[in-house]
Amino acid sequence: MSLISSSVSTRVGLAAALLLPTAFLGACSVLGGDGCHGTEAALKGMAAQPLFDAAPARAAEPANYRGVGVTTGCDDDSSGEPWLHADRLYTYPGKPADVIAYYTGTAASAGWRFERNPDPEASPATAPEACWTKTDQGRHLLLDVDFRTEDYSPAPEVGKEIAYEVSVGSTADGGGGSEAACWQ
Repeated sequence: MSLISSSVSTRVGLAAALLLPTAFLGACSVLGGDGCHGTEAALKGMAAQPLFDAAPARAAEPANYRGVGVTTGCDDDSSGEPWLHADRLYTYPGKPADVIAYYTGTAASAGWRFERNPDPEASPATAPEACWTKTDQGRHLLLDVDFRTEDYSPAPEVGKEIAYEVSVGSTADGGGGSEAACWQ
């Protein structure tokens, strides 16, 4: 095989790999509708939540996420109400219990109500996450602090620190149905 035909086949394969997901997304929109359409204002409001900038002292963005700030998304898997979310990653040189304690106080002062840890038997020191709720301008919101960041790509670079994610989410319609409950 010549170098040119190998290069051409590589380019064709790369183009197909890049275009195939777009084709599937287009097919999903045609088949199931786009529940994320028109959610831009709600996503912008979630990204503006003050708690994204109210991290504990010494918390910082992971080295490989500096400058990223708050990201937003809408997950519409067509099995229920689309889920809107705004997220931000941090590193912290302390323990998860310190982060949970910080957000418990900070969230309460901002009108959030602590719901629970996902495991009622877990202490704040061993819980992988904690959740708070509030209603803001008629939208039921969930605030989640989660220490399970291993699924991020790229994985956050943390050194000897811990990584955690702060997320504010809501159903696309803003209601407080079962989709919008902490760990149903």
